[in-house]
Amino acid sequence: YLPFKQKRKTRGTIARDKGLEGLAKMLMTQNGNDVEGMAKRFLNREVKNTDEALQGARDIIAEWVNERLSAREKMRKLFKREAIITSKLSKKDKTEAAQKYRDYFEFSESSSKIKSHRLLAIFRGEKESFLKVKIEPNKAKAVDILKPMFVRDVNKASLEVEKAVEDAYKRLLKPSLETELRKELKEKADKVAIDVFAENLKELLLAAPVGAKKTMGIDPGFRSGCKVVCLNEKGDFLKYESIFPHAPQVQKAKAEETLKALIQKYKIEVIAIGNGTAGRETERLVKNLNLDNSIQIYLVNEDGASIYSASEVAREEFPKEDLTVRGAISIGRRLMDPLAELVKIDAKSIGVGQYQYDVNQKQLKNRLDAVVESCVNNVGVNINTASKYILTYISGLGETLAQNIIDYRKENKGISSRKELKKVARMGAKSYEQSIGFIRVNNPKNPLDNSAVHPENYDLVKTIAKDLNTNIENLIGNKELISKLDKTRYLKNVGVMTLNDIINELQKPSRDPRSAAEAFSFDENIKTIADVVPRMILPGIVTNVTNFGAFIDLGIKQNGLVHISNMSETFISDPSEVLKVNQKVMAKVIDVDMQRGRIGLSLVL
Repeated sequence: YLPFKQKRKTRGTIARDKGLEGLAKMLMTQNGNDVEGMAKRFLNREVKNTDEALQGARDIIAEWVNERLSAREKMRKLFKREAIITSKLSKKDKTEAAQKYRDYFEFSESSSKIKSHRLLAIFRGEKESFLKVKIEPNKAKAVDILKPMFVRDVNKASLEVEKAVEDAYKRLLKPSLETELRKELKEKADKVAIDVFAENLKELLLAAPVGAKKTMGIDPGFRSGCKVVCLNEKGDFLKYESIFPHAPQVQKAKAEETLKALIQKYKIEVIAIGNGTAGRETERLVKNLNLDNSIQIYLVNEDGASIYSASEVAREEFPKEDLTVRGAISIGRRLMDPLAELVKIDAKSIGVGQYQYDVNQKQLKNRLDAVVESCVNNVGVNINTASKYILTYISGLGETLAQNIIDYRKENKGISSRKELKKVARMGAKSYEQSIGFIRVNNPKNPLDNSAVHPENYDLVKTIAKDLNTNIENLIGNKELISKLDKTRYLKNVGVMTLNDIINELQKPSRDPRSAAEAFSFDENIKTIADVVPRMILPGIVTNVTNFGAFIDLGIKQNGLVHISNMSETFISDPSEVLKVNQKVMAKVIDVDMQRGRIGLSLVL
């Protein structure tokens, strides 16, 4: 298509307009040495001398070379096979801000082997004008491949064609194919980065919940104080207080008195403390209250809490509360049920991505939405406590139907069965069929309503119970009885996979794929990066997994990095083979760079 494409004004088209295409054709025949004589025949008012004529003819030939399909294919293969990506510090910017890209000030690597994270970092540095980047193979080799395709003799005309070939590569082919290769490399790097983000997000969404417990949420801070909220076991907001135990106010005694009073009044069972600024200091304050051992204390990752507190979702949920209260509520609810709370936040803001703002945003959004939907449907939702926002991710439900369910639930003081959902406005047969298997009803008349068994298979379960001489209530959870089942009797009704799913659900009804939450403690002696020294072995939590390593929260402002080479005694190609987000680990300190705020770690196996 390229030869027929509508051209903008180029050197070649200008030369054609001057009537020099005939000269270009004569040169391409490569039949003589009198190129000056050929050129004189094409002089006119716009072409004043032979040098101008020959230059114009070469410009036309260069475009022919550029548009030759076989030439472009050979160059394309060369670029894919042998192109080298190089980056250098931009001469105009040697500021301190550029230091984050210092690994790429004099960088060179094969474009076919470069890792996605390095490529995205280089492209970001280029976009921010800190780096100059080129992607090309050896120029001499490229020209040597092209010459035999166009230079067919040894004379002055051939010499002109050779000059045109060199110009075609430098001015037309190289920039075009470099752009093409950049696009291809970027697409591959985007896919890898999006895959990493999706896997991390899945682990974060499926983090262990503490469940329905009376919860205190604390959004810690120094100058602005700590925001404290109390929530009931359903996550409903009950009370808000501010305390100022830290500098500059240092009202420690008053803060302790307030916390104890709130814990006693609202019968608090668990305490969630944000892990941001003043998080560790607030955790120590709470632990020193000498609370009942049954009250567990958790540091909660608060990434995205501030995004939620300023969002339309938060304003709709808590129109009368300010941003600080909403943030504390989000921290508390995140401990109770991470999935239900995190679905309200833009996934990119949760903090488990890798160059998430540099990749294709449409592809990223589609993939992350799919992950959220998959997680929500995998866990299922309690129809009487689920928020509108988590309901929108259930298959078959959208925003309108989710709101209609909430409205119906309020009006009728709850939903007692799956079948009752058919009464919800605009709940059609198809929406009901798609969504109902992911919806749970607590304490229903039919125990299958609180399971993953789809209503279309209820009759099959009744038949199974009857064949085992029992009822559904006694069948559910009775592994010994279910083990006696002859599966072959029911394969005429459903497929093998569906039957296995039903049996697994009957053995462990309404099973939650998430594990139970466990309290975790960082090393009490580590308060800042200054306390970290090589050879220390410290407990930590994985906060982010990339394709070059994993970041570990050690309980201080700076996360440590376990490079992929320090994760295992044997070779691994992907850090996710070893570590997952939220995994608790022991790590050994390798080095500490105080100037750059970096901590190098190795995994203690």
